[in-house]
Amino acid sequence: MINMKKNTIFGASNLRRHFNMKNLFFFSVPFFFLAVLGSCSTDVNMYADYKDVAIIYAMIDPQADTNYVKITRAFCGSNDEPINANEVALIADSSNYPGKLEARIVELKSLNGGAYEPTGNVFWLDTMTLHNKDYGTFYAPDQKIYYTTEHFNTDKDGTRYKYRLIVVKPNGDTLTAVTSMVGSQEFRILSSSTNFQLVPTNELGKITFKADGRASLYDVKIQFNYREQHAGQAMTRKKVFRSFGTKPIEEFERVEGTPDCYFLECSKNWLFVALRNAIGADTVVNANHPNVVRYIDDFVVSISAGGHELYYYYAATQAQLNSPISLVSTYTNIDGGSGLFSSRITISKTLTISASTKRDLFSVVSWGFKED
Repeated sequence: MINMKKNTIFGASNLRRHFNMKNLFFFSVPFFFLAVLGSCSTDVNMYADYKDVAIIYAMIDPQADTNYVKITRAFCGSNDEPINANEVALIADSSNYPGKLEARIVELKSLNGGAYEPTGNVFWLDTMTLHNKDYGTFYAPDQKIYYTTEHFNTDKDGTRYKYRLIVVKPNGDTLTAVTSMVGSQEFRILSSSTNFQLVPTNELGKITFKADGRASLYDVKIQFNYREQHAGQAMTRKKVFRSFGTKPIEEFERVEGTPDCYFLECSKNWLFVALRNAIGADTVVNANHPNVVRYIDDFVVSISAGGHELYYYYAATQAQLNSPISLVSTYTNIDGGSGLFSSRITISKTLTISASTKRDLFSVVSWGFKED
């Protein structure tokens, strides 16, 4: 993130939205406003005095062995020393704080709806250097990052958890952020089998799941895995998949009669259309290709869930993309800085492939699917 500080011709206001977004700033430059200012003076001071702004990003996954926190700082130039942001972004010291900051995550617990209190668990963050970042806008390939290998708890049996991130900057200023943890026992995939058909149809199949009370944003993906072997060659693993995109929970259909079960629909032709596109002319009977045999592996549904803070960040981004005027919106839950501290988790389940789906697959002789 490049934070170019400008003077007050860029009006800023802290707006509380209906979903209680925190620190959602809108920056705009109406032409008439610029014209009025221009009538007073032709000198525009594009840089304010530099202020150290920390930028923190972390998505805590309770299933992960290691969780990472990216802590950097914004940079800008001055009227006396203007900068080329693209050049400065390639300099590691322009984004990184020197040395290692004091950074920790404190665990908080609530019993049966009571106040959140510290449990005594404090996860001190250490630093490591990753050496495989692709070259792009920012410096590469080495990246300094903070991490912890401690276990994060999720809600269970009336006990709820939150985690507070605390970072102390070199000047003594403290940054804090709090997030709940997604991934409770209630979050699970309810569907157990899948059924697709070769004959064109308008019928839709359903994938159902039970939502996580700590999550607001979901991404569902389906994937059919199979193996493929060309004559005289080694067996290779193949897949066709579909992602349904990132959606707030409100955009899923609720299962009637339940408070927290939802579903999405998928065409019953999807698998055969996807395979037809993937396999193309690479069939058993084709003068330009060797014979090929394929075997069914499995069908997997994966659902990623993101915390409320991630939803607010997503909503701000969507507001920016859908704005009919020049509008830039950002969301942060970092007190004293900028960025995002939230949680996410991905669960997967292998569904049984119906016998009729298998029969239809075997019936397309040119595809070469066989019993394993």
